[in-house]
Amino acid sequence: MFNEGSKYVALKHQDHYFVGADNGIFSLLFDQEPDEVVELNIMQDLKYLHFPLVDIFVKAAILLAKGGRMRDIGVPADSIEERMLLHPVIEKDIIRGSVIYIDTFCNVITNITKDLFTRVQRNRDFTLYFRKSETISQLSWHYNEVPEGEKLCLFGISNHLEIAINKGKASGLLGLHLNDIVRVEFH
Repeated sequence: MFNEGSKYVALKHQDHYFVGADNGIFSLLFDQEPDEVVELNIMQDLKYLHFPLVDIFVKAAILLAKGGRMRDIGVPADSIEERMLLHPVIEKDIIRGSVIYIDTFCNVITNITKDLFTRVQRNRDFTLYFRKSETISQLSWHYNEVPEGEKLCLFGISNHLEIAINKGKASGLLGLHLNDIVRVEFH
């Protein structure tokens, strides 16, 4: 059984499969509608009632990885939950963006895409400003490129600019919340 109010989905987008809660995150990650969506109908094991990630999501992912079909794990769905994505504001040497998602590790995801950042950056240095004059002036490739407890920014799996803390909870420690403004200045 599913927790009341929860809707879990699997979707296929550009020959990749995704499994998760239908909470609007997929609409923020993709520029277009997914190729196929199913609402999962996998029976949840009662011993994992509070942990769908450990049970339902894993079962769905394993079946798909073994070549299973979407209809084997769910019923077709017409759409996914959508969230409005506010577009960043671009000025000559500045991108003003906002926080659009905070993941389960408390990493802060902005609406600034890697493509937009690169296009405006034009190989110049930058400073990322956020909350109470906090700044970051270097992109990282991995979370562990900075000492433990230090802040960093990188382009995560979603290709959106993320603000994180190595082995820390960036949103809480840096005071960042949904819809907060971030600013990237190029010089």
